[in-house]
Amino acid sequence: MAEITTGVIWIAVVLGAVGSFLVGWLWYSPILFGKKWAEGNGLGSDDASGMPFAAMGANFIGLFLMSWFVGVTAVSSALLTVILATVAFTVLAFSGGMFAKKPTSVLVIDAGYWLAAFVVMFIFQMIF
Repeated sequence: MAEITTGVIWIAVVLGAVGSFLVGWLWYSPILFGKKWAEGNGLGSDDASGMPFAAMGANFIGLFLMSWFVGVTAVSSALLTVILATVAFTVLAFSGGMFAKKPTSVLVIDAGYWLAAFVVMFIFQMIF
């Protein structure tokens, strides 16, 4: 357990998760890609207006875990590992969406968010 906790800068992990969550809020809002994403997923404007708190909670937990992964690789000077893992995850999620026959616009919006979230986490690790 020590290899995934020792030396981790927890403030950077938490801020990376919170920052990525806020980027997601903006990313999927009507200001950026929310309307196109909802349309591509077959959701009406009424469907997208309700706050899916369980999904948001699960998303935050996932973002925290990903940010922790970024923190662990930063401590061990293996940030290229987390870059590879993020790209691999993004490609796998993209291919899963292709199997589900989701529109390309939805796939690109989701993939873009994962890459943007990683950049936010990476920046917080570099700041601290």
